[in-house]
This record gives sequence, C-alpha cells and structure tokens, in this order.
Amino acid sequence: MTRSAQEGSGIAPHPVLAHHYGRAEEREGFVRALFDETAPHYDRIDRIFSFGTGPGYRRRALRDAGLRPGMRVLDVAVGTGLVARQAVAITGDPALVTGLDPSEGMLAEARKALPGVTLVQGRAERIPLPDASVDFLSMGYALRHVADLGAAFAEYRRVLRPGGTVLLLEIGRPHSRFARLVERFYMGAVIPALCRVAAPRHRSGELMRYYWETIEACVPAETILGALGAAGFQGATCATELEVFRAYTARA
Repeated sequence: MTRSAQEGSGIAPHPVLAHHYGRAEEREGFVRALFDETAPHYDRIDRIFSFGTGPGYRRRALRDAGLRPGMRVLDVAVGTGLVARQAVAITGDPALVTGLDPSEGMLAEARKALPGVTLVQGRAERIPLPDASVDFLSMGYALRHVADLGAAFAEYRRVLRPGGTVLLLEIGRPHSRFARLVERFYMGAVIPALCRVAAPRHRSGELMRYYWETIEACVPAETILGALGAAGFQGATCATELEVFRAYTARA
C-alpha cells in the first residue's frame, strides 16, 4: 500500500456549500441521499444534459486513455453505469469490470444495466479491493463529490497495478469570460429547470443545481494534477475539449 487512505492530503475538491449542508462532515450524507433519491431519473438527466452525446464521448475518452480488450477495470462512482457500460464494450467481458459507489440507489439502477459486472458499495477514499488488482481505473464526473483528493488518489494508486492508468472525467470552468457566462446560464439555470419539468416530484433539479455549484467552486486543474503527483502517479496530464470537458490521466 503506497499510502493509507486515512492519511490523505486534506485537500477537499471544493469548500463547504453551506446552503446545502452545514459542515464538511455532513457532505457525504447529503450527497448520498441526493443521489439515492435521483437515481431512477439519472439516465434521463444525463440525456438532457449531454444531448445524447455522452456515450460516444465516454467510449472515446476510455480508448484514448489506453483501455483495451482484456484489461481489468474499476469504475469509481459508477452511478447508473454510464462509464462502465462503455468499459464493458471495450474490454469485451463484463466480468473484467467492477463498479464502486456509495449510493445504494445508484447501484440498484446499475444492476439493471450491467449484468455480469461486479458492483460494490463503497467510497473512493476506502476501496474494498486488494493492492495492484486492476489495470485501469476510471471516474466519471464525480471527483467533486469526494471528501479528500489525496485520500482518494492514494487508494487509486494502491489498487492499480504498476504502470496502470487512472482516467478522471470532469467538467471545469472555462477560461474565457463568454464561455463562463454560457456555461453558467446553461448548467446553472437551463438544465435544473428542464430537470424539474422532467421529474417534478423529485430532486433532479436540485441535483443539477448542486452539480453546477460544485463545478463553479471546484479547485483548479493544477491542484488536481498536483494531488495526483503527490499520491505517486507519474505523467499526470489534463486534456480539455470545448473549454469545459476535462480528462485527467496518469500512470501508477
């Protein structure tokens, strides 16, 4: 084991959002309940958010990062299985893919979509897998929901075999002022409103509002790359598309 998950770096991906939860220790419970309650609607939310382009982008990102047939994969924060489905398509065998998520509601939805995939309830900061047990680790749009980047990355480094790859898909703040205004309007207002219409009696609108707020408050890419390096990863890079979509990759 390279570092204990409990040692960590003390780097939270964003500060406390007090209008959602009062203290940092309350973040995990708030996020888990929010995802539990919105899990049945999450795939619909994704289609609204991405205009149906999500599956193709995820598969391309996995391939570009080096995922190949026969590799053993851990998808952290598997959710309903949106990234894991593409990993299964690439590896060619659902038995090679494991999904991890703290939300039982999300795992219940993933079980419907991922026959043959091993699904485990757990947190990124304490992964219930042996050392050096996977070739490739992915995480799709959930890095902002962990408690400690250093603790999570130490665990990623531990479960990856030497030379294995980590791929973190995220959404970040654009650099240009115009792009930031567009992103803020689309993700902070349009998407939550559409979700409230699509699922009016559920917390889908709140989920996407929280999603946007964590993006806006998230630490910069340099901090994430630095935390990967501090956890022992090599060659950490961040590829950006359309000023918004980020793919962090590194080698164990």
